[in-house]
Amino acid sequence: MVDVAVVGAGPAGLAAAATAAELGLSVVLLDEQTQPGGQIYRDVARAGVDRLQVLGNDYAAGRALVERFTQSTARHVGGAAVWNVTPERVIHYLKDGRSQSITAGQVILCTGALERPFPIPGWTLPGVMTAGAAQILLKSAGLAPSQPVVLAGCGPLLYLLAWQYLRAGVRIGAIVDTTQRGDYLRALRHIGGAVAGWRDVMKRLGLIRSIKGAGIPFYRGATDLAVEGGERATALSFRVGTTLRRVQTDLVLLHQGVVPNMQITASLRVAHEWNEQQLCWVPKADDWGRLALDGFLIAGDGRGISGGAAAALQGQLAALAAAHRAGNLPESERDRAAEPLRAALRRHLHIRPFLDALYRPKLQHRVPADDVIACRCEEVSAGELRRMVALGCTGPSQTKAFSRCGMGPCQGRLCGLTVTEVIAQARGVSPAEVGHFRIRPPIKPITLEELAA
Repeated sequence: MVDVAVVGAGPAGLAAAATAAELGLSVVLLDEQTQPGGQIYRDVARAGVDRLQVLGNDYAAGRALVERFTQSTARHVGGAAVWNVTPERVIHYLKDGRSQSITAGQVILCTGALERPFPIPGWTLPGVMTAGAAQILLKSAGLAPSQPVVLAGCGPLLYLLAWQYLRAGVRIGAIVDTTQRGDYLRALRHIGGAVAGWRDVMKRLGLIRSIKGAGIPFYRGATDLAVEGGERATALSFRVGTTLRRVQTDLVLLHQGVVPNMQITASLRVAHEWNEQQLCWVPKADDWGRLALDGFLIAGDGRGISGGAAAALQGQLAALAAAHRAGNLPESERDRAAEPLRAALRRHLHIRPFLDALYRPKLQHRVPADDVIACRCEEVSAGELRRMVALGCTGPSQTKAFSRCGMGPCQGRLCGLTVTEVIAQARGVSPAEVGHFRIRPPIKPITLEELAA
């Protein structure tokens, strides 16, 4: 039994665990990776000088957060895949081939984000990856493509990875950007937030200048993306205006933003709402990150996409709330400690509406045509989902019963949003009315042998 269990060792989890431990609570931090850092700061403590130079200062800054955590009394359980969390705050996890469990007085969920699905024709072919997966290889093992690569989609990560690849000496065949003129006009409504977050804007402009300065073919306003190939990817085709273009490549990296990883919160049956700005489900939480379920809090991108710096601040706020509930921190001290954190959080969140508007994924790249696979695990096409709606299925869980869509190893992580939006379009209603998959444990695949052990 511990006072606080933190799930996830990214910026939010590291900050939450370190803060709670510094406030005198017994803390355990569970994470699927063996080293703390999450996706944003993956393996940062062991990264050499060359890798730090390639990945940039924002990545290297994660070292300070990792060091603060390692110097605290919080216990780190790495290589722990959480497969179930009960309302009674019992956490079941896999480690070293065995299922183990721990009970906590409070649980802070810092599960982070997942890449948004990008279901276009050919997206399941060998040679097609997500930009996030490619960046994980770069961060964790220093692995980069030896052949020219094409990056396609939208969002800050697309430019960041291109910049990092340039520093690593990777050849980039083209960048195919789906951001259109209308997106810039829509984002202008939030220009005040962009001005307030001018440092982030300047960073992104610097990345784009570096990319263009390298002479990489850069296509803006791309639509109708499709990966061509038989046994593997051979080209990416798309339109710019009325012109059909085609770039030969055997490696395509797709990205159109990230969304909260809601598997655990959904399995706990806490309330979620559809966020129309970020086009995803987010759990309902108060300003401290407290969920309606007693003893549970959430911080970081798992409660809505906000970025690494904001996630760390949310983690500290959740830890303050947990310490107050445990009796270790008077309310006045909690509130006083929270004031500068909230002020810093507001500064980091100023730019969020601007980014959400500018990099809003296109409907055609979220809701695929009938012949495109929606569920990769069970190979269910968007057309099959629409036929099930015609038969009377009104939500994802019904289509799951008819087709096994969402029942594969990913448990709906890769297809959940696609399924919701396909059904919503077919029914002519909002995604909020359609709902999401009913998530049940095991959250991660577990064998009977592992469970019995």
